[in-house]
Amino acid sequence: MKLVVLDRDGVINFDSPAFIKSPEEWRPIPGSLDAIARLSRNGFAIAVATNQSGLARGLLDQETLDAIHLRMTEAVARAGGRIDHIAWCPHGPDEGCGCRKPAPGLIDQIFAALGRPQSGWMVGDRPSDVAAGAARGLRTILVGRHDGAAGAEAVLPDLKTAADHILAATLAKL
Repeated sequence: MKLVVLDRDGVINFDSPAFIKSPEEWRPIPGSLDAIARLSRNGFAIAVATNQSGLARGLLDQETLDAIHLRMTEAVARAGGRIDHIAWCPHGPDEGCGCRKPAPGLIDQIFAALGRPQSGWMVGDRPSDVAAGAARGLRTILVGRHDGAAGAEAVLPDLKTAADHILAATLAKL
């Protein structure tokens, strides 16, 4: 199996300092849905690993988070792709759980649901995403504007460019 694990906010959709608290606030970054579709069509399983401390903070409930994820998966499907699994951490940053990135617990949940990949990638917009993926042997890409690579294999502008990188690296192995 080939796997790409994506962070949600800041990679698939625009992030917000006030958190994404409703389906209406979830807005895809241009090119992200098509990038997921291209990866899907090329045989990659797609998973999402997302810290959702808004649950612990009382900013949204599980039903609302489910509705946000439904909006996301439907938008990906309309673009011709799929999301095979979504793992989320409901804890706050000070709760000391094993699932909040940079801890690798969300990656472990994805492996339990989908299996351990022969080839795997983690694409995130924060060093904590890179750390979680690297802890479980995934190749890592940091997207967005960053001063340094934070240990990532590549620092790229967005998910569209990251998908290009992943597909080129996969073809190079053939």
